[in-house]
Amino acid sequence: LCQGIELVKYQVVFLDVNMTGLNGIETARKIRKISEDIYIAFITAFMTYTLEGYRVNAVRYILKNTVNMPQMIFECMDTIISKLNYVKKKIFRFNEGMKNVSLERLLYIESRLHKLMFYIMEDELNMYTLYDTLNDIEKELAGNDFIRIHQSYLVNMKHIVKMSRNKNGRHDAVLSNGIKLGIPKARYKKVDETFIAYKGVW
Repeated sequence: LCQGIELVKYQVVFLDVNMTGLNGIETARKIRKISEDIYIAFITAFMTYTLEGYRVNAVRYILKNTVNMPQMIFECMDTIISKLNYVKKKIFRFNEGMKNVSLERLLYIESRLHKLMFYIMEDELNMYTLYDTLNDIEKELAGNDFIRIHQSYLVNMKHIVKMSRNKNGRHDAVLSNGIKLGIPKARYKKVDETFIAYKGVW
């Protein structure tokens, strides 16, 4: 199973419920800890896990080894393609060129000397830049689960794994790819409370 931001490369995942090691349901739970936006479809010979499938927001169950299986796969993909048309995206005029960005793939934005750096997961983690203020971008992205953890960082809460505090009193937001972004002590309590409230809706 891919770890962290590597999963964001994928829009659709098909899982067999009956797999060796982690079964399909357990795998889906791990995927949901990282992303709520990946579409999960189960392929199975049994319908006994339907309730568990709803709990991980599976888009469809496909019964294998039946004459209707090909038709069910096409219907599943039609449903997913229809849903993909509603994925939240935003066009940014980067210095590298205009780009239509899926907000699910935007990990965080860093501000340095009037230049903003957008860290976006594509085939790999790429960085794009533009000249603007983080205050303005924060307003543009309001309501999309981004949090200002620092004067210089606006972070997608979907990619925060945990908040940490080390022995030296440093506070960090730990992202799904292992990056640690510092949080000033004065902001930590509010950031931590906001993150806990966000995780509570999963």
